[in-house]
Amino acid sequence: MDEGRGARRVSTVDRAGTFAIGGDLVVHRLGFGAMRITGKGIWGPPASMRDAKATLGKLAELGVDFVDTAEAYGPHISEDIIRDVLYPYKGFVIATKGGLERPGPNQWVVNGRPAYLRDCVQGSLKRLGIERIDLWQLHRIDSAVPRDEQFGMIAEMQKSGLIRHVGLSEVSVEDIDAASKHFKVTTVQNEYSVADRKSEAVLERCERDGIGFIPWAPLARGTLSADAKITAIAKRLGATPGQVALAWALRRSKVMLPIPGTGNPAHLVENCGAAAVELSHADFAALAH
Repeated sequence: MDEGRGARRVSTVDRAGTFAIGGDLVVHRLGFGAMRITGKGIWGPPASMRDAKATLGKLAELGVDFVDTAEAYGPHISEDIIRDVLYPYKGFVIATKGGLERPGPNQWVVNGRPAYLRDCVQGSLKRLGIERIDLWQLHRIDSAVPRDEQFGMIAEMQKSGLIRHVGLSEVSVEDIDAASKHFKVTTVQNEYSVADRKSEAVLERCERDGIGFIPWAPLARGTLSADAKITAIAKRLGATPGQVALAWALRRSKVMLPIPGTGNPAHLVENCGAAAVELSHADFAALAH
């Protein structure tokens, strides 16, 4: 798909609709995941800082106002670049996450100790140059630390004004129940795509309670081109497999907030073009099986 064609489609990016995180933080449902504006292994600076910054610089033009990052991306690199390009974030909601240590490339170590979680929040505040994080998400629940201790610290930081809304990542329905005793869960970020629906029960819970569901890896880790049904639909609609997958996710649920990530401006344009892809009832049903 050429960039010019994608640009025509993204003029209707608002067709993805909006969602109010926590009932008061309105964002377009097609967001941006900022993990890929880092280096190989999600470590260090990106191969092309110019492309990474150009990608972020194009978000407003395309109508994307929801940016998801994490202090572990780089580590710190993603948040640093976001501040360099988007600060003071007028018109943007910047969501970030904490709770993972990064000893090296492709290494992710869960750390839910309350003191570490506080350090994560304070570090993100400093790097992003803000006094309160609009949406802070626990990157993973640490099985080595009592959940109530982790949730209790998060609730404390929210009450003290460091966090506006709280989300969770890679959790079960039972985890949501447990966290809800401490704070209002406003978003859940689990792996989910047209090719991977193991989190259906969690999605259904989010739909019931009006919790935003942020599917990470919504493009199925680059495997979509091997799916005959997706590629056939994409060819007929004049779209890409990725656009079809994102269009399916947007139609699947009103609480769905896909965050496809890239460090390439042209790929960003292509992803945003999914907002204008209209799946027929038959196409949607075919992909549901």
